[in-house]
Amino acid sequence: MKSRFRIEDPAGAAARREAAVQRLRDETGIDEAMIDALVEGFYARVRDDVLIGPIFAARITDWAPHLAQMKLFWSSIALSTGVYQGRPMPKHLPLPIDARHFDRWLELFVETARDLCPTVAANHFIERARRIAESLELGVATANGVILAKGERFVRPTQAWTPD
Repeated sequence: MKSRFRIEDPAGAAARREAAVQRLRDETGIDEAMIDALVEGFYARVRDDVLIGPIFAARITDWAPHLAQMKLFWSSIALSTGVYQGRPMPKHLPLPIDARHFDRWLELFVETARDLCPTVAANHFIERARRIAESLELGVATANGVILAKGERFVRPTQAWTPD
């Protein structure tokens, strides 16, 4: 009796992945140099930002390892290279962030991508960044006991200012 399941040929899988990666490179013009420039440029803006900069600064003292991980992350996201093996969601769940922070993150990312990348590549990065921001916001909301309906955003309650 023949099995309906194929045993995957590792060499064949690697060749198919490389062909898919090459197709994305050809279609978008994205390469590692562009990813490096995007990540470096974006996080330079993040570090200077009054809203999200302090959140990063409170957690990252040595930027080199973080930037290296982000370059792997964006290679995996934009080109499907599979070089990033991390788990971003658990790292974001305890952060004091909400829709305002995701909006600012996305705004800075879009500006950076449009400034540094050709239109096709920028659009490719931005589409994925939007999905990432939405997914992370949903995860953070859920971790804070809030189930968002379609189109709802997660905004943390703020304490009203009262005079001393």
